[in-house]
Amino acid sequence: MARSPWRGRPNSDTYVGVVVMSDNTGIEQSGWPLAKADRRWTQRQLFIVLLVAAAATWCYIIGEYVGYYLNLRMGAAAMTAGSMIGMLLVTLAVVPTATRYGIDSIAAAKPQFGNRGWMITVFLQYASIIGWNSLLLIFFGKSVAQLLGVLGVVDAENASIVVRVVSALACVGVFLVLMRGATGLERISTLLFFFIVGIGLWMIWLLLTNQSDAIAAAKPAYASGSLQWDYVTGIEIGIVSLLSWWPYIGAMVREAPNAHTATLPSMLGMGLPVPVLSIVGLAAILALQISDPSAWLVQLGGTTYGVIALLFVIAANFGTALAGVYATGVGLRQVPAIANVSWNIIILMGLVPVAAVSILVPDLFFSNFGTFLAFIGVFFAPLCAIQIVDFFLLRGQRINIRGIYLQGADTPYAYWGGFNPAAVLGMAAGFATYLYLLNPVSYASHSPYEYLTASLPTAFVGGLVYYLVTVLIVKPAGRGDY
Repeated sequence: MARSPWRGRPNSDTYVGVVVMSDNTGIEQSGWPLAKADRRWTQRQLFIVLLVAAAATWCYIIGEYVGYYLNLRMGAAAMTAGSMIGMLLVTLAVVPTATRYGIDSIAAAKPQFGNRGWMITVFLQYASIIGWNSLLLIFFGKSVAQLLGVLGVVDAENASIVVRVVSALACVGVFLVLMRGATGLERISTLLFFFIVGIGLWMIWLLLTNQSDAIAAAKPAYASGSLQWDYVTGIEIGIVSLLSWWPYIGAMVREAPNAHTATLPSMLGMGLPVPVLSIVGLAAILALQISDPSAWLVQLGGTTYGVIALLFVIAANFGTALAGVYATGVGLRQVPAIANVSWNIIILMGLVPVAAVSILVPDLFFSNFGTFLAFIGVFFAPLCAIQIVDFFLLRGQRINIRGIYLQGADTPYAYWGGFNPAAVLGMAAGFATYLYLLNPVSYASHSPYEYLTASLPTAFVGGLVYYLVTVLIVKPAGRGDY
C-alpha cells in the first residue's frame, strides 16, 4: 500500500521539501515521488529496460508503412530522422522533471493541466498503452497461429481461436511478472536483452544478404509520385511512432538518480531501436510483401527459422507489454479513487481491456493500426510541447512538488476549477493544426505538410498557444504557482 509522502520516520529522506519513505516496500509501485535513495537503476540497467521496451514487433509494422512510400535507403533515413526527432521531444518533455523529482509522466503533467485537468493525460496514457499492448499481443497470437499452421498443427479455420487464446495467456504472463513491480520488469528485461538484440540484427543481415536484388528492384506500393511528400511522410511516421513513448518513459526514468543517467538511455535505448528494427519490416515489405517475420522467415528457411522468429516475437512483445502495463499502473496511482487499491488490481486494470480487445475484436483493431498510429501524433505532439514550454521557459525548471499532490481551490495547481485553460487551448489548437495538415484516416494532406510534417507544426502551435495564454491570462491572474 502506498504511504503518504508527508509522514516521515527516522530513516526517511527529505527530498525537495517532501518526506518520502526510503524503504522499498511498495514505494516503486506507488504514485508518490521516489527519493534519491530509492532510485537505484544505473545507466546500463535503464538502457536495457528501455531498449527491451522499444524493441517490439510494432517496429515491423512501422517499417511496413514506410515501405509503402519509400525504398530501403530513403526509408531507413526517414525513419531514423523522424524517430530521433520524436524521441527528443519526449525526452525534453518528461525526463528532466521525472528524474529531478522522481515522478512519472502523469504526475509531471499536473503543473500544466491542473489538479483536475491532468485526468486528460491519464486518459491519453491509458488509451495509448492499451492500444499498443493490444497490437503487440494480437501480433504475438497471429505469429503463433501462423507457425502452428506451418507445422500442420492448426488449420486456417482455427487460427483465429489460437490468436485469442494465446493473447489471453500472454496477459496472464504479464500479470505474474508485474506482481513484483519494477523489480520484475528490470529482471525480465535483462534476460531478454541479448536475445532481442542478437536475433534482431540477425534478421536484418538475413534480409539484406538474401534479398538484396529483390529489395533493390522493389517499388513502393503507394508512392505518391512526389519524392518530397513520400520522404516527409516517412519522417512523420517515425515522429508519431516515438511520441507514443510519452506514456511509458516517466515510470522508468524516475528509477534513475538524475537526468545525466537517464538522457542517453532515453535517446539511444528507446529512440534508436525503433528505426533499426523497422528496417526489418521495411525490407521485408519491399522484397516479400509481408512484414511479419514469423511468416517470411518460414519462406526463407523453413520451420526452423519460423521457430526462431516466434521466439523473437515472444521476447520482444512480452518485454514491451510489461513496460506498458507497469507504466499504466504507476500512472493510475495518481487517481485518488484508486490510489490505495492493491498493486495486483491496478495491473488488472491495465490488462483486462487489452485481453478484451485481443479476444473480442483482434482483426478489427489490427487492420486499423495506421489510423491509431496517426492519432497518437494528434495528441502527444502538443502535449510534449506544452510540457517543454512550461518547464523550460515559464517555470525556470522548477515545480512545486507538494502542489502536485494537493487538491482544493487554494492549492498551487488549482487554476480555474482544477483546469488550466492554457493547456486545454494548447491541446485544441494542436489538434486542429494536425487535422488540417494531415488526415489520420486517409492521409490526405494540405501544404505545408510536405515541407514540415504534421507533428512538428502541431507541437509548435500547441506550445505557442500555451505560452501566450499563460503569459497574457494565467500569470497575471496569479494562478498556477508561477
